[in-house]
Amino acid sequence: MTRLDDERLMKLALAQARRAARAGEVPVGAVIVRPGDPAPLARGHNMMIARHDPTAHAEVVAMRRAGRRAANYRLPGTVLYLTLEPCLLCLGAIVQARMARIVYAAEDPKRGALSVCRKPLVANLLHHKFRVTGGVLAEEAGELLRGFFRSRRLAPPPAG
Repeated sequence: MTRLDDERLMKLALAQARRAARAGEVPVGAVIVRPGDPAPLARGHNMMIARHDPTAHAEVVAMRRAGRRAANYRLPGTVLYLTLEPCLLCLGAIVQARMARIVYAAEDPKRGALSVCRKPLVANLLHHKFRVTGGVLAEEAGELLRGFFRSRRLAPPPAG
């Protein structure tokens, strides 16, 4: 896929992130595609609060939908577009799904797992390898996250 394809698909992931923000969730969005297919296989955004589910991260929501649509828990050859670097939970799901490539926008210096998986001791534990492209529309994704958390800090505490 070309850089233009990556940017076009990341814009779809950003639209998912904005949906999460409107719902009061941390604005992270994901899109899964099969290269060559005109339409995404699945989309998702953070739904942890709405579903009362600590595993309902954007990429996990999208992978669950993609798995149902593909009638398979494995998603070989697929590409995951994600507005924020995946965490350890999501990295494990990506490995189990056998995805071919991860494209993310903003780095997550606190919880991002991609730098961890490059360390030799961890890399040896991963039984599946995938390609990674980072920084696609990073500024837009980063500003969406910063704006969300800024508004949370400035909001008055809930009455209670």
